[in-house]
Amino acid sequence: MSKSTDTIFALSSGALPAGVAVVRLSGDNAFAVVDALTGSLPEARRAMMRTIRTRNGSILDKGIVLLFPGPRSFTGEDCAELQIHGGKAVVAALLAELSSFDHCRLAENGEFSRRAFDNGRMDLLEAEGLADLLAAETEMQRRLAIEHSSGGLSQLYAGWASRLTHGRALIEAELDFSDEGDIPGSVSERVWDDLRQLCAALEMHLEGARFGEIVRDGLKVAIVGPPNSGKSSLLNALANRDVAIVTEIAGTTRDVLEVNLDIDGYSVRLYDTAGIRQTDDVVETEGIRRALLTMEGADVVLALEEVNAAATLPGEKANTIRVGTKSDLYGESADYDVCISMQSGFGLDRLRTMLAQELAQRAAGLTMAVPARRRHRLLLTETLQHMMAAVGDEMAGLDIRAEHLRAASQSLGRITGHVDVEDLLGVIFSEFCVGK
Repeated sequence: MSKSTDTIFALSSGALPAGVAVVRLSGDNAFAVVDALTGSLPEARRAMMRTIRTRNGSILDKGIVLLFPGPRSFTGEDCAELQIHGGKAVVAALLAELSSFDHCRLAENGEFSRRAFDNGRMDLLEAEGLADLLAAETEMQRRLAIEHSSGGLSQLYAGWASRLTHGRALIEAELDFSDEGDIPGSVSERVWDDLRQLCAALEMHLEGARFGEIVRDGLKVAIVGPPNSGKSSLLNALANRDVAIVTEIAGTTRDVLEVNLDIDGYSVRLYDTAGIRQTDDVVETEGIRRALLTMEGADVVLALEEVNAAATLPGEKANTIRVGTKSDLYGESADYDVCISMQSGFGLDRLRTMLAQELAQRAAGLTMAVPARRRHRLLLTETLQHMMAAVGDEMAGLDIRAEHLRAASQSLGRITGHVDVEDLLGVIFSEFCVGK
């Protein structure tokens, strides 16, 4: 991402054509550019109608102009918004005129948010939360993203960082000034109890990490079973549309098919897999290998087989729901967690309820103030490991224990970006759309 001090601009509203289009500018020359286009600037934070012209005097459009002087703006710089008619030609003409100004260019993906981060208007967790809010498709994804983008989780980590800093300060005071008469002995003993409590809080917090990742990325549900057990039919039935090809020919499904569902506000990712059986077909063998990998990485496995069939699946993992299919032909059986019929729809509502109950069980006792990305989980785990090493090894020297606490502070700070994370920033902000 460019680090220049150019004034940047972009269409920040939805796809065109639209009733209204919002073009955003940010940078030192944002107000001068708007002044050149409109002939006069409105008062700060007051919406005013203006005629927008090229510098040759040709009218581009009439629209609303808003100014947000820095540092009290989204990016921390001078920002302006031009709200114009959302026709493709209108917006294209305005963007072309903006690009004709010196040191004024189209923004890169996430560059507005990157400038907000660089100028201290948001931390890294809030920026990631904003990206997740823009991408949210379910109610729970929205709630999780709001919690992160509004700074709720950042405040929690800031409190932990403050406790760590206080503890380190007392311990290092004992290290540096233990021979001074005005420094009482064993000052560090005052902080170990608090750090042990902080370790316990971190452990409880990490228990919610997998739930946070599921809310953000979706509950992974693998549909597995022998050929012709009804896997593709179930995928189509749960999705309420024809996603997978269904035939009576064994081995029709060769690759892993995916579809997203919304169950009680949660994202659920269903994976239809190749039928598991012994075969000499090279392509089908590869499909079966992928099916087993999908099964291994799933949060929940729907293990399908016909009600009257002998068990044919490989060793089942935890969180497996045994599903007996074709109950319209063979009736129900207590050997399965649920029996279904794709022909009549029998049992499908019960299966959806079981998936909803699985999600509710994972959410029990948790709030949305949980880590939601693998990056968060790994850094929190590092933090806890260093803290446990400092707190638990009472035989180690105080200098070694203090070094573990310093490393814990660094790992915790990397989550919000309060220590050097330059190698992460380009990747994170590139996930944003242009104009945000």
